[in-house]
Amino acid sequence: MLLALGATGSTQAEPLGESFLDDFNEFDLEKWYVSDGWSNGAHQNCQWSSTAVQHMPGQLALRFLEDPTPTHVYRCGEIQSQQRFGYGTYEARIKTNDGSGLNAAFFTYIGPVHDERHDEIDFEILTANPREVTVNTYVDGKPHHGAVHPMPRPANEEFHTYSFVWEPGRLSWYVDGELIHTVEDAILPERPQKIYLSIWGTETLNDWMGPFVHPDQPKQMEIDWVAFTGLGEACRFDGSVLCRLAGN
Repeated sequence: MLLALGATGSTQAEPLGESFLDDFNEFDLEKWYVSDGWSNGAHQNCQWSSTAVQHMPGQLALRFLEDPTPTHVYRCGEIQSQQRFGYGTYEARIKTNDGSGLNAAFFTYIGPVHDERHDEIDFEILTANPREVTVNTYVDGKPHHGAVHPMPRPANEEFHTYSFVWEPGRLSWYVDGELIHTVEDAILPERPQKIYLSIWGTETLNDWMGPFVHPDQPKQMEIDWVAFTGLGEACRFDGSVLCRLAGN
């Protein structure tokens, strides 16, 4: 993931976030920050915009659409948690549109904008091929453990639950409760991170995200719910990978 030059930061230690399930019956701005008014660099052909984040009771939609700003032809949507979170289970239930040159992402990140080193854990749906999902980490700004895995059904056809369990020295990614990738390594993210969800486009990273194709209508990433469960806690809700891992 190419990340977050304009994200909010702090120079002071912050208390870690507690376990939660957000089903977006309401959109709580004390929990979520909406990225607005910048992009992450020249590789990104859209500007983060609050108008590309739409709340409907029970769902949040992040959009990519043609709507010119002074610097960009397109607008795109991103939210990030106000708090940082540590070891535990991170989950989101998501459906995306397809579209070459777009990236729909669910990930955690901390970095220089927060006066920290760059650590990150990724799920990325490169929507040029919604039949695959990419996972990855960054540790001190360097990528590790990248892998691409087939989806059980395309990401644009139905909602899927994307989960990762982050433990000291171990990280496991799941789709719909099925393990797709696991690593045990001393080189893993260690610092508490913020939760991000976003959709964005590029006209330069063609080898990675496919040639950009101008969308004839807005593309979107629909989010049904997002959750975090602290390390060592039991399954807290139906649909969590922790229930499946516990045999419930």
